[in-house]
This record gives sequence, C-alpha cells and structure tokens, in this order.
Amino acid sequence: MDDLMVIGIDHGWSHMKTKNHCFVSGISEIESEPIVYEHVLEYNGKFYRIGGERLKVQEDKVSNENYYLLTLPAIGLEMKSRGVNTAHVALAVGLPIGRFGAEKRNFINYLSKNKMVKFRYEKKKYTVFIERVLVYPQCYGAIVSKLSEMYGQEFVVDIGSWTVDTLKVIDRSPDESSSGSDPNGLITCMRKIEEQCVKQMNTKIDEYAIREVMIKGDANLDKEYIDIIKSELVKYTKSVFRIIVEQGVNVKTTPITFVGGGAALMRRYGGIDQKNISYIEDVRANAIGYEALASLYLSKRMKKEA
Repeated sequence: MDDLMVIGIDHGWSHMKTKNHCFVSGISEIESEPIVYEHVLEYNGKFYRIGGERLKVQEDKVSNENYYLLTLPAIGLEMKSRGVNTAHVALAVGLPIGRFGAEKRNFINYLSKNKMVKFRYEKKKYTVFIERVLVYPQCYGAIVSKLSEMYGQEFVVDIGSWTVDTLKVIDRSPDESSSGSDPNGLITCMRKIEEQCVKQMNTKIDEYAIREVMIKGDANLDKEYIDIIKSELVKYTKSVFRIIVEQGVNVKTTPITFVGGGAALMRRYGGIDQKNISYIEDVRANAIGYEALASLYLSKRMKKEA
C-alpha cells in the first residue's frame, strides 16, 4: 500500500482528463505500424491513434473496449509525469450522479478486468498493476478543493459533455437525495448550434470552432457564424438555469458553483454577475478531486490496518 500510486481519471465523452493531462476522447485503430508515434497507443499487438475526432456518445462506457483503451494512455501520461514506467495503481474515477449506483459495479469490473497491463504509449513502455478501482460521483469530485470554504447550503452544477449534474452540499457534505443528472450537456448544445448553422447558412460547422467560441468568445469564423453560435450559447445557459430553478433553487440567493467544461461557458454567456455565483473552470477538477478523495480514503485505511 505504501507504494500504491493513485491516478485520478475523468472519462469524459469529449475529453479524458487526469491531474496533469487532458486529451480528446477519440481513438482509431491503425492497420499497420505507424510512421509517427506521437499520440499512438500499442496494446496487444495493435496500434491506436489517440485523440482526433471524439467518440460518438453511446448508452454507457463499458459496452466496448474504447474507454478501456483510452484509460491506458491516461495512466501512461500520468506515470510519465511522475517519472515511472512500472507501478501498482489505484484508479480513482467517476460517474454521473444520476447513474452512479446503477453503473458503479460494472465500471469497476470493466477497468479492473486485467490485473496486470503492459502497453506502450508514444513508444514508451509501461507495466501497470491495477490494485484498486475507486468510483466517485461527478460534480462532488470537482469541488473537493473548495469544500473547506463551504458552509451552510450550497448548490453545485457540473456541466459536462453529456449531462448536467446537480448536487446540493450541506455543511460540506453531499445531499444525495437532492442530486440529479439531466441529459442536456454541451454535446446537446453543440448539436443545436450545428442545426442552426445548416438552417441559416446551409453549411456545417466544426465542433472545434464551436468550442473556441464557448471558451474564448471568438474563433476564425465569419461574423454570421459567430453570431449564431453566441445566440445559441445564451439560450443554452438559460436552459441550465431553468434546470436549477426546477429543483427549487433560488438562483439569486443560493450559493451556486458551476464546474466542468461548461463553467467557462456559464461565466461568459450566463449574463449573471452575482456574489452568490462562482466558477471552477479547470476541466481537470473532477479528476483532481477523485485522486484527492481516493488518496485520503487509502491513507485512513492504512492507518487503521497499522
């Protein structure tokens, strides 16, 4: 246990995130040995290009090998950052609050099906022993660093790629009875933008450009496209506030923290400048929180067993 390396991973539909890294949740098999090994995973005699176009959203993340394979470069990148190529690992991961109980056991089994894994990423060899898989709710993981500042009742909104997760926190403890997941995350928003671009401009627009406008407020696009995107983003932020209000939350008085990939979007396009609204814009916040929660849990367990 003393040598156990805890690695937090947020398996997003758009991006894979760890404490130190973030890359697009895309993977495609390469038929022959690649010429360039940048972003290339080698596993079980096959080569895979990591990144590029994100995977299509499916019912869950355990129905095929894609997210297992994406987990390997996430582990490898963290091991590289920590200066090792062999490690006994505890994976700290997350699931949407609304599906946490139903999917937790399957996700653990999926990620721990091989106790020892050997692979290469960007030609660097890694040997990993999966000792534990600990699963935490999305949304709660993202506020771990802020928990010490939370008093009374607060409301956390995690706007991810596929879901908008909400959680009430009372005196720094999560109130699961008030949690929920709404399947109208950022991908839904981007689809509506694409539909409007086709409808109004008769042309499609790249997801990357939409994300640029989401995060930076601008992109290398004609003004007509920028205007369509911004108009739809404003509509989307209003829909997020409706989700919050429908849960009985007073958005004018209740302390609300927006986290996840949509936090920057809400700050830029939400049109609300109030002291009760705050933002955690680091997209790695959940992965960092999972890792902190798992490290604390394992440390306490070691003390009990000592």
